[in-house]
Amino acid sequence: MFKRFRDILLGVFIGGFMVTAIISAFAADSGGEWSRLLPFTQHNLMTMRQVRNNIESFFVDENKLPDEQKLFHGSLKGMVAAVDDPYTRFLDPEQLREEEMEMEGEYGGLGMYIGTRDGKILVISPIEDTPAFRAGVKPLDEIVKVDDEVVVGMDQNDVVKRLRGDPDTGVTVWMRRSGEDELKSFDMTREIINIKTVRSEMMDDVAYIKLNNFHLKSAQELSDAIDVAESSDAGGIILDVRNNPGGLLNVAVDVASLFLDGELVVSLKGRIERIGDELYTERGLATDLPVVVLMNEGSASASEIVAGAIQDHHRGPLVGTKSYGKGSVQSRFPLPERAAMYITIARYATPSGTIIDHKGLSPDYLVEGEPNQVTSEDKQLQRALEVIRDAILAEGGRNRAASNDE
Repeated sequence: MFKRFRDILLGVFIGGFMVTAIISAFAADSGGEWSRLLPFTQHNLMTMRQVRNNIESFFVDENKLPDEQKLFHGSLKGMVAAVDDPYTRFLDPEQLREEEMEMEGEYGGLGMYIGTRDGKILVISPIEDTPAFRAGVKPLDEIVKVDDEVVVGMDQNDVVKRLRGDPDTGVTVWMRRSGEDELKSFDMTREIINIKTVRSEMMDDVAYIKLNNFHLKSAQELSDAIDVAESSDAGGIILDVRNNPGGLLNVAVDVASLFLDGELVVSLKGRIERIGDELYTERGLATDLPVVVLMNEGSASASEIVAGAIQDHHRGPLVGTKSYGKGSVQSRFPLPERAAMYITIARYATPSGTIIDHKGLSPDYLVEGEPNQVTSEDKQLQRALEVIRDAILAEGGRNRAASNDE
């Protein structure tokens, strides 16, 4: 028995030695060119080979051994995770397909956006009229367990995979809510999540427009809602981005263009000079109607960009609570075999220079509360209605004064 074990160990050692010899030979033959092409030193590559040999030789469940592609993707995931940034991440082909499906606006799951902060998996926001929303999940709830599996410290993509599943299947998610000692359990049934970007209605003379995300069609759907508001003789607009986790940067600029005419929206500040940029709204698209923005701790990323630009240019006040504070920009880099990686390439600042990352935006009118489908019980919305009606009255007074001057 000992002899057999000794032979296995010797085989592993010889395998590692041969890899080192081959790499050294290549380096010698090419005058060092080969070494410069390698992603790591020869010593580290030998160690990686040794790790693989050890796994394949000694892991107890031989039928569960990962194939080469899975091992390779695992090494890439580990390399990216070493950057220690929650938004810099590797996606294997399956994860990339799921993410693209989500950006198109339809997928199976519970209906909540999640993110990582301080090593915790947090709910950024539940999506309106989804299992998570109906169950009472709130922004900043920490996901601790999915069914019987503890997910603390787990990769965000792996947590997403456990939350999703076939429609009509049940799942119990255990969460820790700030200020409460005991975990809260949410029993939910997965369903196809159809993300409705824009919901709007007239509240007497005010157009209420709920913007749920910044996906490919968001700006056009919002533009259509504003056209309906103007044709309905609305005196002002409430733009509700509560629990809106953001999305595409270019869509944020397009959305801001519906309220600001040729103004600076956001400044990007990156390590590489050419990444630094200033993005401006298009001219000729902005409505003249007064606007108030509703936001809360679930408003993140593109929501904060738009809200910050509207606030800084004094286009309208912000009502609600401080926003989430996701102020960094990610770019997707394609990799072979339909894999990809996201890298945080810049942080952004509002037109006045305010850095949002990990800080959030402060509202002009601080109002605690949360969205409520019963309008009269939604304290934040009721305050926004008061603010926008004051703005409508002020706008009417200015228009009358201008008319008298003529």
